[in-house]
Amino acid sequence: MLEIKNVSKRYFKTVQALQNVSLTIGKGEIIGLFGENGAGKTTLLKCILGYLGYEGEILLDGEEIGRRNIARLSFATCEHSFFPNLTPRDHCEFYKMHFGAFRQKRFEALMDFFGLPQNSALKSYSTGQQNQFEVIMALCQGAEYILMDEPFAGNDIFNREDFYKVLLGILESGETVFLSTHLIEEVERFVSRAVVLRSGRVLGDVNVLELEEKGASLTEYIKDCYHYRSDRVSRALDKLTGE
Repeated sequence: MLEIKNVSKRYFKTVQALQNVSLTIGKGEIIGLFGENGAGKTTLLKCILGYLGYEGEILLDGEEIGRRNIARLSFATCEHSFFPNLTPRDHCEFYKMHFGAFRQKRFEALMDFFGLPQNSALKSYSTGQQNQFEVIMALCQGAEYILMDEPFAGNDIFNREDFYKVLLGILESGETVFLSTHLIEEVERFVSRAVVLRSGRVLGDVNVLELEEKGASLTEYIKDCYHYRSDRVSRALDKLTGE
């Protein structure tokens, strides 16, 4: 179990990126992390991984996250964490040396699914292909908690939709996905739980199946959390046209 307890984070001592965020993430969950730009999504994921300092506690099965247990978490980021001059095959060998639970069969299957060449340097890949490879390595590391930060940037809708289906098919019961994305409608049928952030605070935390049983959509739920005004566009146009 991953426990986030009253986590706060400031940048430059003045910008409050996270404010007393508390969440409990169990094994086998697929969680969507939603919120506007600047809501704190990326900051939260980086705090979990220990990339940023913070106030509060983040525990994995009751222990602080450090060198002994960090391999139980993996990260796919649009900022990329691979070595651009190496090939996917080189990365595969490197990961197998450092992660005993590396999933070779899954690696081969996903590389084939995306049609990615294994013997070309990653710097020769397009942005979309690099993002695909980033996701592949996060899924194949052998981690129990797979964190993803806008992993599908630069990918067309067909690749994204097919990938969600593949992901549901390959995940095992003990694997957890924590996915930060703006693609709400695309992942609505994929995630089992939704966490909504705004200005560094948790606005909502809901089971998606319960929403469906109430006849509500995830998009509607998030708009309600944000107190979204449906007349926002018309009011802006009225000001611009002077009417």
